[in-house]
This record gives sequence, C-alpha cells and structure tokens, in this order.
Amino acid sequence: MTMRERMLALAQGRPHDRVPFVQYSGLAAPNEAIWSVIGRENMGLLVWTGVHALDAPNCRFVREDIVRGGRPGFRHTLITPEGSLYEERLIEPAYGTSAAACHYIKEPEDYRILMAYFRDIRVRLDCEGLYRVVRELGDDGLPHVSVSRTPYQQLWVQWVCLSDLCIHLAELPDLMEEVISEIERVQRGIFRVVCEAIRGDAPIPYVDFPDNITAPAIGDANFRRYCVRAYDELAGMLADTGRDVPLFVHADGDLKALWQAIAESPLRGLDSMSPPPDNDTSVAEAVAHWPWMRLCVNFPSSVHLAGPDAIRLCTEKLLEEGGRTGRLQIQISENVPADVWRVSFPAITSTIAAFGVSPH
Repeated sequence: MTMRERMLALAQGRPHDRVPFVQYSGLAAPNEAIWSVIGRENMGLLVWTGVHALDAPNCRFVREDIVRGGRPGFRHTLITPEGSLYEERLIEPAYGTSAAACHYIKEPEDYRILMAYFRDIRVRLDCEGLYRVVRELGDDGLPHVSVSRTPYQQLWVQWVCLSDLCIHLAELPDLMEEVISEIERVQRGIFRVVCEAIRGDAPIPYVDFPDNITAPAIGDANFRRYCVRAYDELAGMLADTGRDVPLFVHADGDLKALWQAIAESPLRGLDSMSPPPDNDTSVAEAVAHWPWMRLCVNFPSSVHLAGPDAIRLCTEKLLEEGGRTGRLQIQISENVPADVWRVSFPAITSTIAAFGVSPH
C-alpha cells in the first residue's frame, strides 16, 4: 500500500497493512530530508487545509515586526468599524513558534470590537487549497481538512487569556453568550460549506476540529457545553450529506477528566492524542474507553531526547496497546526537539516495520 492508501484506510475503518507513521508536513524537518534518511515509503504526510474562506470586507489585520526585551516578535492589529484591537506575540527561538505576550481582549469592552469583526464575516466555499494539496501530496498522504475552533477554545487560544476568559464567563454571562453566539454563527457557516464540498465529491477523508483540547483548561462542563454541542451539530450535518465522513478533534493535552464526555460525543478520531509520559491517557486506556476511535497518536515529544533504546521501547508500547486494533496511527504532530529526528525517526520506523501487519 502507498502511505496515502494506508492512512485513508485507517480513517475509513478499512484493513491496511501496517500502522502508519505520519508527520504534519515539515514539522520536525523538511520532508525530503527525512525521506532521505528513512525512506519515502516509511513516512506519510498530513497537510492542514480547509474548504472555507472568511471575508470581512469592513475589517482588516495589520502586522508589524517588534522587539521586546531583545526577543523578536510581531504585533497583529485588528481594525474594525467599532475600533481596533491588537495582540503581541514573541518568537520562541528553539522552534520558531510564537506565544502571546498580550492578547487582543484586555478589557470586557473590547468584546464589542471583536463582535464587530465576527458580524462582518461572510463564509464562502473555497476548495482551491484542498485540490492543490491533494495534487501536491499524490501518494504521500492526506489533506488534514479542518474547520474553526469551537467558541471556548477559540476564545482562549486566539483572543483572550484563559484566566480572563473564565472571569468574564462567570461575571458577564450575558455579554459572553452574545460573543459566543457570533462565533457560532460563523462556525455554522463553515459547517455548511464543508457539507457543500462533501456533496460535491470533494476529496475530504475526515473533518478535524483544531481545538487543542486539554481537560485542565476547559473542564467537563464547559467541554460539553461549548465543544460537544458543536461536534454534535456538525456530525448531524455530515450525516445528512449521505457520506460517511468521520469527525476528528485535535486533542493533544490531558484527557482523563473528559473520558466520559468524549465517549458520549460523535467523535470518531483523536488527532495528536498525546500519551504518557507527556500526558495522562495511554493508548490502552483510549482503546478500552473508545473502541471505535481512530487514535492518531503523537509520539511523546520528550521521548525523542531519551536515546534509541528508550524510543524503541516507547514505540513498542504504543504498538502493543493499539497496533492490532487497525485504528492506531503514530504521528509527529507536536514540536520535536531540534535535530533529534535523525536518531528517533529511524528507531520508530524500524520498530513499526518489525511489529508487522495490522489485522484485517
């Protein structure tokens, strides 16, 4: 099987010949560099894409480069008819990623400006990126088709610091319901165009919520209220298309407090599930609690530093716990310490090869 065939079979619940090993395209290192070491046939690719575009004709974002305390970064300014908001992000030198130094929402009155942006958004179908990704990937992998984050997750990841969000939800419930309603309006538009694309036979293997779920940041009640209800809504709309397109969520944190809520949700795939020693849910526990779930497991980032023997042992444990289910994929979907892939990736792929064929 090609990597694309193997990955697609896993997503669709069909037999395949071995546990796929996959990276988010270019995450640990350039794809070609990795293939030159482990072989193109031993690593597939996932490329984030979508089938929606957001037009906000009366709003715009402006980016400026900044330096704070000797660290480079950038400022994003959102300009709306109701006023402007800005965030500042500083570059993390090891990975080149960024983290918020200050958020768009600094005071409750800032939500009025944010709502002006969401009210201006019109969602339209745009499959150009999807078809380009499919052409470029060929047999190497799949498009990782996503929608937007659900409201609670979007707010704390993209717009406001988590502690302020929790205070605002507790002290200003009417305002926050208004904000969330506007986010949900846009979200619903995205759901509609995804279903339109599926009805038009767009090559969408599954739909992923890029939610970055971790239980300590959301808790069971908020997860059910703000996430599961969105998953339920999209799952129902997908079912109405008459096509069997599974729903995934990027759930890369601690999940134990959400086990029951996940079990009661329509999710059929956990993207970037992060097992011990980095997080709290093992593959064995996931298999036991969610026997239908595709487990697209991030290889624990910390173990890349542990040396070849520990890497092989960790890979063997993942395979022993889930490799015979036909629903396990081992991924590089979180950041990897620089340059360690030259040691860790050969150890992972050779262990997968030695494990053998997935059962039919």
